[in-house]
Amino acid sequence: MGAAPARIPESLLPLAVPIGDLVAYHRNPRTGDVDAIAESLRVNSQYKAIVVNRGTHTGRPNEILAGNHTWTAAKQLGWEQIAATFVDVSDEDGARIVVVDNRTSDLADYGSELLADVLEELPDLDGTGYDQGTLDKLLDSRALPDTIDLPSDGAGTGSMAKLEYLQWGYMQWSIIRVQITAAEVETLNAIYERYVSESPSDLGFGWHLLQQAHTETAEAPAVAVEPEEFNMP
Repeated sequence: MGAAPARIPESLLPLAVPIGDLVAYHRNPRTGDVDAIAESLRVNSQYKAIVVNRGTHTGRPNEILAGNHTWTAAKQLGWEQIAATFVDVSDEDGARIVVVDNRTSDLADYGSELLADVLEELPDLDGTGYDQGTLDKLLDSRALPDTIDLPSDGAGTGSMAKLEYLQWGYMQWSIIRVQITAAEVETLNAIYERYVSESPSDLGFGWHLLQQAHTETAEAPAVAVEPEEFNMP
């Protein structure tokens, strides 16, 4: 036995077969990202079996119907074995399995905000198929809430109290992303504008933000609600 079984969980080990005994589907219409699948196998191991047709009815023994790119990626990693389940179907039924396995993936979709939340909570993106640039785009797609009008603030003004601090933005470093208020955004903008006015570029701004005192520049403006004036009859 080679090193490959260590990449196959114990529950799938009874299904392990020599990787060299299998062949790719003879006309697979799917193109896959083999490098991304190889990374997943390296990080996550093989978490589901591929599907192989015994070939009694087709004359093509041990032909892979579902998992062609997983098999290719495993070979790329030097695996000697891979977990597989076997069926014995006709050409027509085999083609149906190939097509539906690809098509169901195409029809699936993501809730972008939930996906961003899941990825953001991971310590790193290894083995997910996503990189930091893609995660940044998902995070940027999050909709910011509008300002909210509430009933009277209780001061008897009869006006609507607008909570301007709910007009927030984001601060992000690496894969950590936090919400910040409108006042904080304004303060950061003031610090940034002062920094770039005194520097040839914004290179080093993060270090400047962390190391320097910004009390004078960073005095956050108070959020006030101005009562509306009413003409008394």
